[in-house]
Amino acid sequence: MNIILVGLNHRTAPVEVRERFALSEEEISKTLFQLTQNPLIQEALILSTCNRVEVYAVVGDTEKGYHLLCDLFLNRAEPSLKETLASALYSYASSDGVKHLFRVASSLDSMVIGEPQILGQVKDAFDFAMLHKSTGLILNKTFKKAISVAKRIRTETKIAENAVSISFVAVQLAKKIFGKLHQKSVMLVGAGEMAELAARHFLGNGVSSILVTNRSYERALELASEYNGIPVRFEDFVAEMSRSDIVLCSTGAPHYLIGPEEVAKVIAARQNRPIFFIDISVPRNIDPAINKMDNVFLYDIDDLKLSVEANIRLREVEAIKAEEIITQETEQLVRWYKSLDAIPMIVSLKEKAETIREAEITRTLDKLASLTPAEREAVEALTHSIVNKLLHGPLTMLKEEAHSTNGNMMMESVRKLFLLDEVKTPPPKNLPTAGEEKK
Repeated sequence: MNIILVGLNHRTAPVEVRERFALSEEEISKTLFQLTQNPLIQEALILSTCNRVEVYAVVGDTEKGYHLLCDLFLNRAEPSLKETLASALYSYASSDGVKHLFRVASSLDSMVIGEPQILGQVKDAFDFAMLHKSTGLILNKTFKKAISVAKRIRTETKIAENAVSISFVAVQLAKKIFGKLHQKSVMLVGAGEMAELAARHFLGNGVSSILVTNRSYERALELASEYNGIPVRFEDFVAEMSRSDIVLCSTGAPHYLIGPEEVAKVIAARQNRPIFFIDISVPRNIDPAINKMDNVFLYDIDDLKLSVEANIRLREVEAIKAEEIITQETEQLVRWYKSLDAIPMIVSLKEKAETIREAEITRTLDKLASLTPAEREAVEALTHSIVNKLLHGPLTMLKEEAHSTNGNMMMESVRKLFLLDEVKTPPPKNLPTAGEEKK
């Protein structure tokens, strides 16, 4: 048995390729069924997000498994895309596959290191596969461990603590100036994507109200209604600015919309209470001269980018610690994988020894008909004891060495020494079938 994966992501494929492979739940369900009906595939799981599509499987034949999963992608592609897609696909097996999954779940392979969404997406993919009974002992153990590793990394490192988006950095800076953002009011000048992200972050950090203004009043209405805010007509926003503790400006205007004259009136109306301006427009929409005024704080896009870049560097340092954790956890799980290979051999060895013991004890006891029941029992116990002591060394060695670098060679030697190919042993009864896991 071997765990393999084939996939594509934001590093290997442009969005126009990735979007063609974004799978709906119905498509994932159908594909999982098709995979698990194939005798090559013992278990399967599909992780599909906006930045990646990866198919995980447990197979008996790694090479044939790779071809099957690659064909799964290629068969969905238009002829003109097949060559581009083939170069975009990546594949991993065994410890490399485990390490890749751990890095994905821990957001080390994400577009933004430390982002929290991917862990939830990994959980959802695992739950969906469990619901469709397409996973078994191997993938259940692997994905539970991946989720555990991701949580450990978030606990033991600071990989998610430093903001790495412009909008979130703006919120973090506002918190440094005001402390808590509860009871604070925000005005968004402009209603584009950046303003929307900022609105989400500000609300998540407890601001009491949001005012939204835009040259298109309809767009201001739309964004304000989405975040339970107050729309403001563009020609009135300067007059309404005094109601806001934080003003975030993000428009396409080619000139300053807010200057010292407007801010002086705002400060007077606020009775010198501090106000924080964030200008993420290019070109700038707020005159930098206002930064010289009392109780006025201004950060522009370059100030925010410096914070973002510093925080990215901090995350990269934490990522080194995370990689060390992943290496440790991967080694542990791979040892567990390899120990599974020893189980059928251990069962075979025990069964062969017991078959020989039973045959010999039967032949011997037939010749010793005069033995009392107690004496017969003593002979039986003696043979059991001899077999157990003879097997103790080989069985212990198999359990301990199965996961070592020489594990495969060791098991092959045991197979040949004890002629285990002559014994056809069914899988151990205590191993779960697909969709179950050993408890």
